[in-house]
Amino acid sequence: MSNRLEKEDSPYLQQHKENPVDWYPWGDEAFLKAKAENKAIFISIGYSSCHWCHVMEETVFENQICADILNEHFVSIKVDREERPDIDKHYQEVHMLLNRRAGGWPTSIFCTPQNKPFFAGTYIPPESQGGSIQGMGFIELTKLIGEKIAQNDEQIYKNADEIEGFLNHIEHPKEATLLKEDFVKNFMLQVKNNYQTKDGGFSVAPKFPHVSTLGTLLTIDKLYGDKEASSMLLHTLNSMKKGGMYDLVDGGFCRYSVDNEWVVPHFEKMLYDNALLCEVYANAYLAYKDESFLHVAKEIADFWQNFMSEDNLFYSASDADSDGEEGTYFIYTYEEVYNILQVNNYENIEDILQSLSITKSGNFEGKNIIRFKDAEAPKEFETIKILLGDLRASREYPFCDKKIQTSWSSMMIKSLFVLGNIDAKYKQRGKKSLDALLKTMFIEGKLYHTTLIHKKPKVEAFLEDYAYLAQALILAFNSTQDEVYLVKAHHFTNMALEEFYKNGVWKFSTGEFETKADIADNTYTSSVSIMVDVLISLGTLLEDDKYAHFAFKTIEYNSYELGRRPVVYPYMLRQMLRHLKGDRVIKSNIKNLQNSALQLSLITYPFIQRKATDDKDFMVCGAKSCFANTDNLNNINDIIAKSF
Repeated sequence: MSNRLEKEDSPYLQQHKENPVDWYPWGDEAFLKAKAENKAIFISIGYSSCHWCHVMEETVFENQICADILNEHFVSIKVDREERPDIDKHYQEVHMLLNRRAGGWPTSIFCTPQNKPFFAGTYIPPESQGGSIQGMGFIELTKLIGEKIAQNDEQIYKNADEIEGFLNHIEHPKEATLLKEDFVKNFMLQVKNNYQTKDGGFSVAPKFPHVSTLGTLLTIDKLYGDKEASSMLLHTLNSMKKGGMYDLVDGGFCRYSVDNEWVVPHFEKMLYDNALLCEVYANAYLAYKDESFLHVAKEIADFWQNFMSEDNLFYSASDADSDGEEGTYFIYTYEEVYNILQVNNYENIEDILQSLSITKSGNFEGKNIIRFKDAEAPKEFETIKILLGDLRASREYPFCDKKIQTSWSSMMIKSLFVLGNIDAKYKQRGKKSLDALLKTMFIEGKLYHTTLIHKKPKVEAFLEDYAYLAQALILAFNSTQDEVYLVKAHHFTNMALEEFYKNGVWKFSTGEFETKADIADNTYTSSVSIMVDVLISLGTLLEDDKYAHFAFKTIEYNSYELGRRPVVYPYMLRQMLRHLKGDRVIKSNIKNLQNSALQLSLITYPFIQRKATDDKDFMVCGAKSCFANTDNLNNINDIIAKSF
């Protein structure tokens, strides 16, 4: 028999509708019941493509003993963190406060009947594994908490009140620091300390791509010709694209690697990762002319178009699991690949298998994840890839979460416009997707965060939605010179300033959960830093100082931390450099700008805007004055260099 989640749109909540747990969706009904019946509250937060969320469902939420305890002593609430990032953000802060380390998903929160949290964990197995409360299994832990709440244990309520006090305390920066280019030296020192020389990247396993760091290294190399920056960037990009975390058959990146070599991924694919990696590979191609980077960027965009979109809208994620096991869609046995190559009359099959890291013993649970042994793909790979795709065609494809999210979709749309400067077909895709997103998520003057495809959105937008959408609109304007995109970017930015900004401080959400926006680039780039990017762009394009002022006040408010730990805030550092050095605007008639899209993208200086005029030549301008004009695009780099 289905529980209350049956009526919810969220694919994650739908996954739990047949659990024996009497789940409630987030809402007043659950909280009123807990208070009226003096029951503890259990809040479980996750998302549809989360592997360990599936494990906890199987081991705990499908476990009748666990379900009986929850149903008798708790009010249990399920939350989709992709649908409600404000709720998730609040409880990740609770986890950090209680455990002194970052949380993750699934997130498990226990609260008093008044919804004051007092215990937080992530995956909790059913049985105990140690003597401390952290080692308690779900059965023992929930029995204990249920008893304590029934007895109105004073210590639990006291702890909950103290935690609430800490959460409500807002700390402001100690002082402002003078903004200066020297912050780059500190950034480079910190990045080098984290850098993994063998396989690239900036952490040991679990290894994430840290796209914001990569993009800032590219900016630093463009500004200062920094060989260390380009070396770390290029080695990391080359190591990742060899396969493993990067899917060489279908295209697209998995979320992270569980080893240091980028070989064994956590197999789910997220829209935000792929959008940001598509952009950084495309920009790296423009900077370094490596065709393999362009190939990866196009494969990412094509994968999301072919596997993960509908009606020009992008799905949010695909699962790690299929047939009840992790990675089964993606991996191969030695025998099946050998046989299909043999049937198709390939010679030197053993050499081919070796070049693809395919062995009899395998590199993942006795089977094989495809990864190039050498830096370059084997010459036959484009045809072999079709055969490997044919082997996958008979398998169950991982579950796709068909949520449409404004922020994540905007990231991919921006990347399509970056690619569109190289290949016009991606520009057309970007326009169609942007128009479809606006039609779906901006209704009667209100912007929304997410909806299931073909459903009416219900969750209103957060800061990240305004920020990333405005950024995509500005890219669309630069690409098309259609003033409508600039007007919309202007409109959404004004809405964001009104709702989320005050005196240099940005809120991520207002209303039910008022949360402060992070400036650190964590799962993806901070929405505050994206807003700074948008504000500087609007200040330049509209020639309006107030937007540049809001950008400066935001950077200034965060300057102490930015100067001290720039490696945590790479995108903010990039925007600080932009603030100090200034945008350059290339002006000419629309025909010139359109026909010269690729050449204009090859300009070395990283902070470029484009704006149509009636000029027959190209004018190179700052925010409020022009330096020179030329009919030769090859002169623009020199003109910009001499403008400082």
